Amino acid sequence: QKFYKATLCLAYQSFGVVYGDLSSSPLYVYKSTFSGRLRLHEEDDEILGVLSLVFWTLTLIPLCKYIIFVLGADDNGEGGTFALYSLLCRRAKLGLLSASDASDDDISAYNSGLPRKETVASSILKEFFDKYHSSRIVLLLLVLLGTSMVIGDGILTPSMSVLSAVNGIRIKAPSLHENYTVFIAGVILVGLFALQHFGTRNVGYLFAPILLAWLFCISVIGVYNTIYWNPHVVSALSPYYVYNFFKKAGKDGWSSLGGIVLCITGAEAMFADLGHFSQLSIRIAFTVIVYPCLVLAYMGEAAYLSKHKEDLQKSFYKAIPEVVFWPVFIIATLATMVGSQAIISGTFSVISQCRALKCFPRVKVVHTSNHIHGQIYIPEVNWILMVLCLAVLVGYRDTDTIGNAYGLAVITVMLVTTCLMFLVIVMVWKRNILGALAFVIVFGSVELLYFSACLAKVHKGGWFPLVLSLILLSTMCIWHYGTLKKQAYELNNRVCLDMLLSMGTNLGINRVPGIGLIYSNVATGVPPMFAHFVTNFPAFHRILVFVTVQSLTVPKVPANQRFVISRIGPPEFCLFQCVVRYGYKDQRNDTHDFENHLIETVSEFLRNGNNDGEAFRWETTNQQQSSPSDDVTASSFENVVSSESSKKTVRFRGVGCSKELEDLREARESGLAYMMGSTCVLACDTSSYLKKFAINIVYGFLRQNCRHPAIALGVPHTSLIEVGMVYRV
Repeated sequence: QKFYKATLCLAYQSFGVVYGDLSSSPLYVYKSTFSGRLRLHEEDDEILGVLSLVFWTLTLIPLCKYIIFVLGADDNGEGGTFALYSLLCRRAKLGLLSASDASDDDISAYNSGLPRKETVASSILKEFFDKYHSSRIVLLLLVLLGTSMVIGDGILTPSMSVLSAVNGIRIKAPSLHENYTVFIAGVILVGLFALQHFGTRNVGYLFAPILLAWLFCISVIGVYNTIYWNPHVVSALSPYYVYNFFKKAGKDGWSSLGGIVLCITGAEAMFADLGHFSQLSIRIAFTVIVYPCLVLAYMGEAAYLSKHKEDLQKSFYKAIPEVVFWPVFIIATLATMVGSQAIISGTFSVISQCRALKCFPRVKVVHTSNHIHGQIYIPEVNWILMVLCLAVLVGYRDTDTIGNAYGLAVITVMLVTTCLMFLVIVMVWKRNILGALAFVIVFGSVELLYFSACLAKVHKGGWFPLVLSLILLSTMCIWHYGTLKKQAYELNNRVCLDMLLSMGTNLGINRVPGIGLIYSNVATGVPPMFAHFVTNFPAFHRILVFVTVQSLTVPKVPANQRFVISRIGPPEFCLFQCVVRYGYKDQRNDTHDFENHLIETVSEFLRNGNNDGEAFRWETTNQQQSSPSDDVTASSFENVVSSESSKKTVRFRGVGCSKELEDLREARESGLAYMMGSTCVLACDTSSYLKKFAINIVYGFLRQNCRHPAIALGVPHTSLIEVGMVYRV
């Protein structure tokens, strides 16, 4: 009973977070569909054909594709294009990002899901990706393209939705110039972005009543219009009218698909926001409430249009009965703000995931809720989004041209999801390739048809998401490329411990009290930055811990599996290696907690007598397994633990302190110091002009203007030592 109550509660909250964009589509679908050469005739074939297309598009894409199939491809409860990619990286080893190694196999999220037997198709695909490294690059580019289009949605959705709602004023005041509606929409957008820093705590409870009221209004009005104006439109639910539409409309009918595709804007949010809810709650909310309400709304508007063809460009507000016009107008404006809020929050989440996996420059991420981890705010991104939204609003000024750009961004994301789902079905779920091909043929063909229609409108506004995605894609690729080159330099130029110790004899190195945390991208050995420091300043702390921060392709790493400790050299050197592992949704801003956990882990390493260089990690003893199709949430996967449990279990008990433990305690009292490299990354003189431009200019500019790594890792400024070096890559 508690399970059903919790599920219904989540379903209620999902209305305020997930469905705002999808539910506001009736405001502009018919207007955008008939903005081209397609016109209505007396026989009603066009309006019935458009209604039939809207119905079957809603049925095939959101209902069948996302609700039935895509929601099952969660990454330990998380959704979205990056979640699909991380699933492929971890389970099919297709990653180009910082991949996991054997030491990461103990993480519970890496071992969730029963192993499936390899199929012939999965083996062939695996060999293909192993043989052709460029295929992994193409896969990453595909994911980054989808991510860029999601960010484009975050710019276009608020402009499109708010302007569509505000334009309703001109129904009652026809003489009102469009400049005033653009100004009002701009004021609403500025207010919306200005409120972001307060966070979206209780956003589900706050916005859900607005969306439910909106869905109730449009469904009731839809039923009224259908019964009052033309009950015959119900027959348009037959797919025959789709065939008849294309037969009579021809090329104009194909061109109108660029407007019809707007009926599924926001469908991707059902998958992207999965981490906040559960599969069952999202499925219940859509199938029971959202889907039937939208069908009734589109049906009623079609019935009105069949009798009022002259109101084509104002059909939504004209179809509202006079007595309820102003209440519906107010609710519509509020509903578009809710839809905009959802996509803005989703943009923050996507950028945060990209940043964690080194595909986006470091930005400040503020967690606005102590209870819901996914509620974040990124100040720099917020204000850039606001400026771009206002630029789109003022530049386009009408919903038709914005809709052309909007449709292309939406359908591109869906095509990327379809391609990734094919790989997931074959290589992760290990299903029959015929089923995967059927999935791609059924849904991919529909999406390609819409994509071609949207692509034909590039010159009518569709160029904007293409240019924007090209800029974002280039930025993310160059940042990732430069980061990989920097890490490769450190790996290839790491210093052997024996060499460092022999240098110490000649340099007369002194050990000073305290603990030194040396940050590096090198998981083993001594980073070149530290050797450079020692040759110029021959002294370092009594206890040294070389810290490597790893971003893994899992949503979260449980706290008891975060640290991996090993010893460097003999015990008398007091040198340790610590690998700190984070998921792409973990936060890293609690310095005091980090220091305490690190010292406790080193203490346990010493208490358990790990003096032979064996890696040590925290571990729990519960065991639980789940298949990829199970309804696993981000909060529940922390209980899942690998069955390969032969390592020591942490017990914080009063154990007699050895000399090393006493030294550790004294060093802790003397204080901690953090050492990081302040590097300048430059391309080699023999590099191509393109590489020099990418590394020296673009990557250098991004590094100078993004957030400092010490701030991103929560390193206290008063305890920081920076070592300058030049890397030639």
